Amino acid sequence: MSRVAVIGAGAWGTALAIALGRKGGHAIRLWANEADVVESVATRLVNERFLPGFEIPQAVKATQDLNAAVEEAEIVVSVMPSQYCRALFERMAPMLGPEALLVSCTKGLENGTLLRMSEVIAEVVGRRKFTPRVGALSGPSFAREVARGDPTAVTVASEDGELARGVQQAFNSSRFRVYTNDDMIGVELGGALKNVIAIAAGVCAGLDLGHNSVAALITRGLAEIARLVVACGGRLDTMAGLAGLGDLVLTCTGDLSRNRSVGIELGKGRKLPDVIAGMHGAVAEGVFTTKAAVGLARKKNIEMPITEQMFAILEQGKAPQQAIEELMARAARAEI
Repeated sequence: MSRVAVIGAGAWGTALAIALGRKGGHAIRLWANEADVVESVATRLVNERFLPGFEIPQAVKATQDLNAAVEEAEIVVSVMPSQYCRALFERMAPMLGPEALLVSCTKGLENGTLLRMSEVIAEVVGRRKFTPRVGALSGPSFAREVARGDPTAVTVASEDGELARGVQQAFNSSRFRVYTNDDMIGVELGGALKNVIAIAAGVCAGLDLGHNSVAALITRGLAEIARLVVACGGRLDTMAGLAGLGDLVLTCTGDLSRNRSVGIELGKGRKLPDVIAGMHGAVAEGVFTTKAAVGLARKKNIEMPITEQMFAILEQGKAPQQAIEELMARAARAEI
C-alpha cells in the first residue's frame, strides 16, 4: 500500500483524496489548515465546509499536522491556493526525501516571481541539496463531479517519465483516467491562464451576451494562451489537449466554475471585493493569476488583449462593457 499526502483540503484536494481512496491501495493523509475540516472528516467522513454531500473513503485520514501528513509519503499532492505554495513548501522541505514524487495540482502562477507552481516547488525544495522530482496534474475536472464519480480525464506532466507513469498508475481508475505528457510548461500555463479567460466568460454571461460572444472569447482566449505557452518554451499541441482546450471549455461554460461565477457578478456590476467576500473562503485562482499573467506576457513581449482587459477590470475597476468595446474596436487583422 502506497502512502499519499494531499496538501490542501479545499474542494479540489478533497475530491482528489476521494478519487484515490475510492480506487484503493493507498493510505491517504489529507492535510487541512482548518480544524473544523479535520473534525468533519474524522467524525462524519465528509468535508462539510468545502465539499459537502460527498462521502470520503475510510482510507483518507485528515490532519492539521503537516509533518504527520508528509512523513514517509511516496507521493505528495500539492493542492493549496497558489499564494500559499511557497510558504507551505518551506515548511515541508525538511520532511521531504529525494525519492518523493511531488505533484502540483494548483492552477495558478506566483505573483511577483511569475513562476509556475512546479518552479516554486523546485526552487524551495531544491535548496536542500537534491533536485526534487516534480510533476503537474491538470485538465477539465470540477471537484464535485470527480467526487461524484463522473468519468473524468486529466493529464500528468513531467520531464521525469518515471514520475509521470507512477502518478498515472496511482490515480488512474475506471472513473478517473490519467494521461501522461512531458510538457510541464504547457500543462501548467494552460491550467493557470484558462482561469483568466473563464472570468471573462462569466462577464459575458453577467452582461447577458449570447453564445457568439462566448465562442469568440474561448477561441481567441486559447490563441493568446497558446502564444504565451510557446514563448515560454511549451508546445502548441498541448493547447489542443486536456490541459488546454479541454480545461478552457469546461471552466468558461460550466456552472460549477468559481472563476466564471466571479465574472458573472462583475458583469452584473458588483465590485470585486464584495464578490470575493461572498465566496466564504473558496478561491477563484484567476483573480490572483491575472496580474502574474500580464506580467509574464509583458516580460515575453506577447500580446494578450483579453488578459490585459481582465487585468484592467480586476485591478483598476474598469467597466466590463468598456473592456468589451475596446476589444471589439481593435484594428482588424488576419486570424492566423
